Amino acid sequence: MTQVTNESAAQKQVFLADVVQGLSQPIKKLQCKYFYDERGSQLFDQICQLDEYYLTRTEQSIMDQFAGEIADQLGIGVMLVEFGSGSSTKTQVLLRHLNQPVAYVPLDISEEHLLKTAEGLRIQFPDIEILPVVADFTKGFTLPVSKKRPSHAAVFFPGSTIGNFEPDAAKSTLTLIAELLGQDGGLLIGIDLQKDPSIIHAAYNDASGVTEQFNLNLLHRVNNELGADFDIKQFEHLANYNEQLGRIEIYVVSKCNQVVTLGEHTFTFKTNERIFTEYSHKYTIEGFAKLAADSGFVLRKHWTDENQMFAVLHLVHQPIKN
Repeated sequence: MTQVTNESAAQKQVFLADVVQGLSQPIKKLQCKYFYDERGSQLFDQICQLDEYYLTRTEQSIMDQFAGEIADQLGIGVMLVEFGSGSSTKTQVLLRHLNQPVAYVPLDISEEHLLKTAEGLRIQFPDIEILPVVADFTKGFTLPVSKKRPSHAAVFFPGSTIGNFEPDAAKSTLTLIAELLGQDGGLLIGIDLQKDPSIIHAAYNDASGVTEQFNLNLLHRVNNELGADFDIKQFEHLANYNEQLGRIEIYVVSKCNQVVTLGEHTFTFKTNERIFTEYSHKYTIEGFAKLAADSGFVLRKHWTDENQMFAVLHLVHQPIKN
């Protein structure tokens, strides 16, 4: 069973509206959630294999080393819900260690990629009900009903995706998760830790240029799906680390004065004008715990690699009493 929350035509209209609104702003922007069409998902999988991109392999090493402890923390009979599941690579080691998990709910907006992954997971884990959901988790959704009743639900939110949100938006997302889970629901989340800026900068400016392709794929999507006429060769990737705010800031930059049309809309670009595409905030464990506490989450345990580059946190939702 696959739960699809929106028709393709409706998704396209939302995509169009978001692009037009974003490119009409004084500082132009495109939302990072639109990175992940099939090609974008494939490119991101390639990024995760790059030497410079420490995040994925470091988080994976934490999952590999501490999967048993993490599974014990999550408890027996859980329904595991993964936000932005992609290829579900990190999740597989966790699924092998969980105690009698009832179901796994991978959630992603890239439908074709998600369904291929779910098909493979059903073969690997025949005793776990796999219930993929095609949805934008920032918009809210309803959990599917599993054949067996779970003891509780737990959201797995790996990859430091929460870092893509500005603080207020991150807080809103955590509140949405809290509402989805209810009392005593669990949150297992990956966060990228603050560290040497040169290490962070290299992760988003790889020598082989895969991250640049990934960033520019946003323009390909707007062309291919919405009929715009971006000249991709006249744009380039830019990613800088803002130490003061503790975040990577990513843009697509116009190489020249140019005009782009999208249906009845026309957008003018000056040389070096930027389109903002993504933030990636870097946290301290204490700082993130404080942020999550505002949504009623209590930090129960955390795990890090030996170099303190990345962390996986387990939090439990215990609503704030007035």
